[in-house]
Formats: sequence, C-alpha cells, structure tokens
Amino acid sequence: MPKPKVFVTRVIRDKGLDLIKEFCQAEIWPGELPPDRATLLEKVRGVEGILCLLTERIDGEVLDAAGPNLKVVSNHAVGFDNIVIPEATARRIPVGNTPGILTDATADFAFALLLAAARRVTEAERYLRAGKWVTWGPSILLGMDLAGKTLGLVGFGRIGQAVAKRAIGFDMRVVYYDPSAAPAWNATPVERLDDLLHQADFVSIHTPLTEQTRHMVNADFLAKMKPTAVLVNTARGGVLDQAALYEALQAKRIFAAALDVTDPEPLPLDSPLLTLENCLITPHIASASTYSRDMMAYLAAQNLIAGLKGERLPHCVNPEVYER
Repeated sequence: MPKPKVFVTRVIRDKGLDLIKEFCQAEIWPGELPPDRATLLEKVRGVEGILCLLTERIDGEVLDAAGPNLKVVSNHAVGFDNIVIPEATARRIPVGNTPGILTDATADFAFALLLAAARRVTEAERYLRAGKWVTWGPSILLGMDLAGKTLGLVGFGRIGQAVAKRAIGFDMRVVYYDPSAAPAWNATPVERLDDLLHQADFVSIHTPLTEQTRHMVNADFLAKMKPTAVLVNTARGGVLDQAALYEALQAKRIFAAALDVTDPEPLPLDSPLLTLENCLITPHIASASTYSRDMMAYLAAQNLIAGLKGERLPHCVNPEVYER
C-alpha cells in the first residue's frame, strides 16, 4: 500500500521528522527560508497532508491547490493565525497545533526579557563593548526593581499563568486581564484593561492574534501605562503597533520594551525601533529550547499522521469538523 503523500514546509527536529518519514511519502522543503507563495501552491498539489510553520499562510487558495485528497493541516506552532480556520473547516479539514509543551520555555523567556529590560542588561553589554566603562559610578545604567512591584498580564492562558508563578518567586504582585480566564490563587483579575495599565509596573502580553487584538497595544494603550513601566511581548507581533511603541519609547513615556515578536518578521534592519537603547528585540526564540522544539515537532507529526489515518487529531483547533 503506497504511503500518503505530504508536504513539510521546512526541516523540523528529528523527533518529529523521523516519524513522518517512516509513515509518509514526504517532500520536505530544504531551505532555511520558507517556500515562496508560488512554490507553496505548486508543492501542495495532490498531497494528503501539509505540515506548515507560522511563516506559511494557509488559506482557501492553498487548500484548493492541494485538492480533494487533502485530509489534514498540521501547524508546527501553538498559535494558528497563519491558517484561515473557517476555510479549512468549510472543507472539513482538521487543523492541528502544538499546545502545552512550550509553556515553560516561553514563560522563562518572557521573564528573561522582563529582567533584561528592567535592568538594562543588553544596553549595559553594548556600553561595555563600546569602551564606555571607565569606572564604577553610582548613577550609571540605573534600572527598575522587581520586588514589591506589580506585573500586569494581558491574557491569562497557560503561558500567562506560568509567568505569574515566576513573578511570585520575585515577590511581585500579579494582576491579569482576561475575561475568559478562571480565578487563580496567585493573581488578581481586573475588570478593565485600563485598570491593569494604571497599576502595572510591568506589562506582559499573552494574547493570541485576532482581529480584535490586532494593534491592541497602540498609542492609547501605551499612554495609560506608567512612565516607569516596562512592556514585554512574546505573543504575536501584530498585537503591537510598532510605530506607536517607537514614539512612546523615544519620548520616554514608558521606561523600556522587550519584544520577541515583531511585524513583519524578520524585523527590517532600518526599523526605527533598532535605534533605541530602551528597546530590546530578539528573533522569535521564546520557545527555542531543545526540549520544546523537539516536542513541537513530535506533536506536529502526531497530528499529521492521525489526520492521514482518519483519526481524531490529538490537538485540533477546529474540532467542529468531527461533528458535521
């Protein structure tokens, strides 16, 4: 019996890739950069499964290009804003993602960014490398303390809750805004986002990117933050209006920002944000621990293979396809 034909849009970790190669007739895109749109449309023709990354937009055009044999789309990510879910659902194609296993890695990194921005770690290293360190001084590179301060979490899902646990260890008070979240022992809910922004010394973003959250962090949002506050974003770049952030940071209306996600990705080298000392930016690596990336590959492979077998995906973002 021939193996099912699939297209994998990038080389993923062996823990998942080995499973796929064993079960499938897999074409794996070898490039470091993702396939361009025309190539993607060509490569998916006739496949039964697609395993994609967040860099590929999977919409009706791609699904139609794949054709009637397509049984499953597996996303090598927790977020799935790169996939037009209603288009997949309308074609009764289940879509998988990889939740849970990158929670701790992302929470660790969010807190690392918070610390680095508060204590000006990367700015201090640049200061040293530029030969500016000539003596110890009582007012050189002063940063913000964490103990006794308030951390505001916008979004209180798995990652937001994990960040809250870390903050408690630093003697921080934690508040969160998420109308859909259940009460938590270690954090206090607020009824309005404005309440969080007025209280928080640190604001960390943990919301998915939707039409409702796109550019949620805008000029009005930033104006309501404390001038001594630090903003951290490890969610999605589109949640943040980068032009508004630049203005706020340049005018020192907030103390600092630390971003692991940008819009677009990669961030162009001529971005004004890169000219600011009080803006720390990393290349979307919050989940980049060996364990997390191995398990993302493994879960993505499990979703792909389950869909090819006609079984329910272990992690399905549109389970309504099974109810129709």
